[in-house]
Amino acid sequence: MAEQVNFRKLQRQFCGHIRQPDAVPAPDDVEDRRMAVYRDLFFNSINGLLEAGFPVLRSLYDDAAWLRLARSFFATHRCRTPYFARISEEFLDFLQNEYEPLDSDPPFLLELAHYEWVELALMVLDDDTDFSTIDRHGDLLAEIPVLSPTAWLLSYRWPVQHISPAFRPSQPLDQPNHLIVYRNGDDEVGFIEANAVTARLFELLRDNDNASGRLLLETIARELDHPNPAVVIDGGLQTLTRLYKLDIIAGTRKH
Repeated sequence: MAEQVNFRKLQRQFCGHIRQPDAVPAPDDVEDRRMAVYRDLFFNSINGLLEAGFPVLRSLYDDAAWLRLARSFFATHRCRTPYFARISEEFLDFLQNEYEPLDSDPPFLLELAHYEWVELALMVLDDDTDFSTIDRHGDLLAEIPVLSPTAWLLSYRWPVQHISPAFRPSQPLDQPNHLIVYRNGDDEVGFIEANAVTARLFELLRDNDNASGRLLLETIARELDHPNPAVVIDGGLQTLTRLYKLDIIAGTRKH
């Protein structure tokens, strides 16, 4: 029993030192040269995943500032998954719920991180669409359009899709920045910018069980109090067709 207790204590010290080498001393009987192998291997593996998952965010930091952020995540966050593909989600959770932003951090840190995380999340998302119930060539106006589960509507306060080292906005937008991010039939992830009307149409499609495309567009025309609903329906059909061609709409529900 005593040997088990000592071994567990050694494990905790070993892991604690790898996480926080400046705060937790290494086990006494392990050569520092050997510990350095583990210190570098573990941290560099995680940091490499973060840099690959958040390339734009990484480009906004100098090396020292980025390593400080990555080290903070590595040292303090308790991941709930063993899968490397989920590390980006864990980092986002860390930023949203644990990290205290510094004055040197960009004000759009959380939204940019979320936007970059979405790309990987959609890439690995299981698509459980039952295509036996969907007509790929149905009438988008007369029938019930079916939204793809690999298409998400996102709304941000910042123009996250344009942020780069050369463009770092200091103030949020006056109006919400709507984006539709999607994975198409070739498993490619893309996004389109959406105005308020298209975003509303996406919401109606997402929550729709029994209304035809025409009925959804008539709903929008009423909400807009448009004097000529036919104009809304004609423009809406163009939008529905565009969404269909991008695989954002999978088709229409079979009768």
